[in-house]
Amino acid sequence: TAHSFPDEILEHVFSFIQSGKDRNAASVVCKSWYEIERWCRRKIFVGNCYAVSPTMVIRRFPDIRSIELKGKPHFADFNLEIRLKRMVVTDESLELVAKSFANLQVLVLFSCEGFSTDGLAAIAASCKNLRELDLRDSEVDDLSGHWLNHFPDTYTSLVSLNISCLGSDDVSFSALERLVGRCPNLRRLLLNREVPLDKIANLLSRAPQLIEFGTGTYAAELRSDVYSNLAEAFCNCKELKSLSGFWDAVPAYLPVIYSVCSRLTSLNLSYAPIQNPDLTKLVSQCPSLQRMLVLDYIEDSGLEVLASSCKDLQELRVFPSDPFGEEPNVSLTEKGLVAVSSGCPKLQSVLYFCRQMSNAALVTIAQNCPNFTRFRLCLLDPKIADYRTLQPLDVGFGAIVEHCKDLRRLSLSGLLTDCVFEYIGMHAKKLEMLSVAFAGESDLALHHVLSGCESLRKLEIMNCPFGDKALLANAAKLETMRSLWMSSCSVRLGACKMLGQKMPRLNIEVMDEKGPPDSRAESDPVDKLYIYRSVAGPRFDMPPFVWTMDEDFASELS
Repeated sequence: TAHSFPDEILEHVFSFIQSGKDRNAASVVCKSWYEIERWCRRKIFVGNCYAVSPTMVIRRFPDIRSIELKGKPHFADFNLEIRLKRMVVTDESLELVAKSFANLQVLVLFSCEGFSTDGLAAIAASCKNLRELDLRDSEVDDLSGHWLNHFPDTYTSLVSLNISCLGSDDVSFSALERLVGRCPNLRRLLLNREVPLDKIANLLSRAPQLIEFGTGTYAAELRSDVYSNLAEAFCNCKELKSLSGFWDAVPAYLPVIYSVCSRLTSLNLSYAPIQNPDLTKLVSQCPSLQRMLVLDYIEDSGLEVLASSCKDLQELRVFPSDPFGEEPNVSLTEKGLVAVSSGCPKLQSVLYFCRQMSNAALVTIAQNCPNFTRFRLCLLDPKIADYRTLQPLDVGFGAIVEHCKDLRRLSLSGLLTDCVFEYIGMHAKKLEMLSVAFAGESDLALHHVLSGCESLRKLEIMNCPFGDKALLANAAKLETMRSLWMSSCSVRLGACKMLGQKMPRLNIEVMDEKGPPDSRAESDPVDKLYIYRSVAGPRFDMPPFVWTMDEDFASELS
């Protein structure tokens, strides 16, 4: 039985359980397991920063060493690791972290804002055991390019540095060179766009042990000395498995990386305006690729080469080079994705931007790739029909959810009726995240999803005719989810208030800048609605245009 083992043995057993879901399940077996698990938990993930208060977290898990925290919706040793996503972070907060957690080892600020290079300087000066600093896609105010100088001369522990988001004056190259040169365990270095091509060889020569490297700008006038230095530097990087960056890439310098291409498992060219045939030639040099991010310059012909060359490919993301152009500037259609689905049997994850799609293509893709866990199709005209039959794309997406039994994430686009949501509710039993825009016909579509998708955690909806009825009828389902985000739909203020009274454990927030709530009729549609479960109650840091639909709010307006 659970009480047959000493606590020390159970603690040791729990230390092998890495999944947060599995640890949560273990903690509800009995009171004894709950106590043991909470004392030996070292790492927590909070998918919504308002779902729980910091006090509650510390009270339950007094010995945590790592926290990962997410903020606002996408569609919009605690002293060792901090990972924040889509949060506002101030310099004062970073200074407090630097002062309070001198042993901090990992700081990840993913798509964050509100801080400057002064805050980074405080971290550099005080956190002498820092192993990872990742500023991916964050907005950093440039107050000083010399913040890297604040790392002490004795500092040598850096393993991973991502400064790809920084601007022209945010980085002192001489300080960066010294830092890279004195950190023998550096394995991951992602540079910002302003690091010139002729400086890259110097950095690589100081860190030939790199596994992942992101170049700065990859443009320069062709010079034989720069070319030969780069070629030699890349050739000496025997462990390199991942490349990214390549801003403003000049095709003449691409051959210098051919010496490492056979080892690459990840290639990110999503910022590289490389066109065919240079792009196709590069891809053909990379037979071991498992992950590929690229602009639509690759075209159908390039994806056909990818399909024939890269049999281990697991993830593909194709981004638009001209998303707002009315006419296509490249020849990228559904044919390229069909080719990859046929040629890459290990494919599991797709994000694909294009201008046309057909049900027949989606059915073929579904049959070729039953192991999909993520499928995100983004048609640049979000309401476009099957270009061959002019019918909705219901059958195609229905095939995706029917054949791909392990699908966890799905993004829909194109002309879609309520029928596709019936397919989703019927077949997508493992779906955890669904993003929908400009789709459906009525509340019935939302009802199918909320009543049928047993594992759904996050639902993002924009510009869909979904309203009060499905929301109120499936209120209990919302308590099992992390969050629901609705924007420009048909939900009325009165229904939001009713939901707040019906489900007091949910935080129901209406965001509307058209006027104060007492000036709005209950029949008025709300601009944005954010619903999420929380054990911390309503938040108190809301701007004036955010209203919480709780019982107090309802009584104030009545």
